[in-house]
Amino acid sequence: MKREIGLLGLTFISVGGIMGSGWLLGPLLAVQQAGPAAVISWVIGAAAMFILAMTFAEISAMLPIPGGIARVPQFSHGNIVSMAMGWSAWIGYNTAAPIEVQAMLKYLAPYAQWLHDTNTGKLTGSGTVVALFLMLLFVIINAFGVKFFTRVNTAFTWVKIGIPVLLSIALVVTRFEGANFSNTGGFAPYGVQGVLAAVSTGGVIFSFIGFRHVVDMAGEARNPKFTIPTALVLSILLCAAIYLGLQIAFIGALDAEALSKGWAAMSFGNEGPLDGIILSVGIVWFMGLLNMGSIIGPFGNGLVATGSNARITLALSKNGFLPALLQKLSSLGIPLWALALNFLIGVLFLLTIPFEDVIALNGAAIVLSFAVGPIAVVCLRDLLPDHPRSIRIPAVRLVALTAFIIATMIVYWSGWHTVWRLGFALLVGLAFLLIRFSGKLSEMETAQALWLIPYFVGIGLISYFGQFGEGAQKLIPFGWDVAVCAVFAAVVFRLAVRSALPQSQFDAYIAEEEILDLVRPVIEY
Repeated sequence: MKREIGLLGLTFISVGGIMGSGWLLGPLLAVQQAGPAAVISWVIGAAAMFILAMTFAEISAMLPIPGGIARVPQFSHGNIVSMAMGWSAWIGYNTAAPIEVQAMLKYLAPYAQWLHDTNTGKLTGSGTVVALFLMLLFVIINAFGVKFFTRVNTAFTWVKIGIPVLLSIALVVTRFEGANFSNTGGFAPYGVQGVLAAVSTGGVIFSFIGFRHVVDMAGEARNPKFTIPTALVLSILLCAAIYLGLQIAFIGALDAEALSKGWAAMSFGNEGPLDGIILSVGIVWFMGLLNMGSIIGPFGNGLVATGSNARITLALSKNGFLPALLQKLSSLGIPLWALALNFLIGVLFLLTIPFEDVIALNGAAIVLSFAVGPIAVVCLRDLLPDHPRSIRIPAVRLVALTAFIIATMIVYWSGWHTVWRLGFALLVGLAFLLIRFSGKLSEMETAQALWLIPYFVGIGLISYFGQFGEGAQKLIPFGWDVAVCAVFAAVVFRLAVRSALPQSQFDAYIAEEEILDLVRPVIEY
């Protein structure tokens, strides 16, 4: 693949993935849970995702391969683990384009009522045709090569950055009531529990998960040892500053009527929170820009997710899980067959599965794949100890353990209503895996994958008896559920690290990669 993505392009791929629709709803959702202390929630969320991203930064800078989330586990734990995590990410990514185009059309609904049925709210025939065209447009832009894709995404991302920044400034200049941070129940009316609830269910932590696209596109980054970790750091810091600034401006711009029923009951009726605050302070001229951002945001996310998913598909093909045809590249270095397959699967999701179910599956499937980074970074320290690393995490085991706990918490916070869907998707993947290895069970590296059984079962049980999501039994009190989840994750982390591939098998896998020149000196030594 062609290494044509520079630092700005890679950073904006991450920013474009992070700055989706979260900034449109996040300020309200966070204050409903934590009040003004939501600003602390954004700091905690950014710090948590920064720790998790650093584990991927060390790996991807050292092994800059396409579809890293699906490919890296092959080197640390073999085919079953890589296929399980890759399958999970692939399912989640395939739902992204249908979700984003439907989100765009929902924002366009007031201006194009023919897109939706007035009785059911579902897409009309004409609306479906428009949605399919937008999904095809994602594919076409990606097919023109990574350089063209990066330029288009960078242009959209400048707009996605500019609109929330301008809105924050406009709100502060027009109306900023410092008393809002202390008058209505104090700065933290719901205490520590409220702050943590905003991180988990208030949309804070989920607003940062778009950093993963840097890992997926690592195989096309120029100077990856510098570009990849720098892009991860810059994107998280930049997005954290934007989210935090918008949250502060939102709180300061609230009027007495909005605060009259308290933070938890705050509502703007049928209007979105930012629409409501704009009308409240009287900057009606900004509505046009906000509407533009509401459309460009989902479009940019769909564009980036389509490109990333093609790399995940390529990685699964290299792992032997999907047909070898999907590895074939065009003259521009793009896996066209992978783009085509993912488009067809996205169409299937769009036409057959309800929007709410697709959203739930998207969140559950993607967040699980984050668990591979913290485990792999420790295992690769043992398997590739002397290889130069442009970024070397200090106290790597402690940092990785913390990151793995965070990744497990993200899955738990997704809620039981999404976790059970994830379990079903994994069972489907298991069926495909058994078909793939039919008659060749001896090739399955089962010893390295045994830790997945207690991990998946444990997450399911904690989620079912925990506090989050529709259908959860809520038998484990809040606070204790976090402690149980953390202890459970720590035990599984130790088991997973001890289950790494033997050195000989690692050398065999790494020798097959096109980046052999990066690691051959260590292997030969």
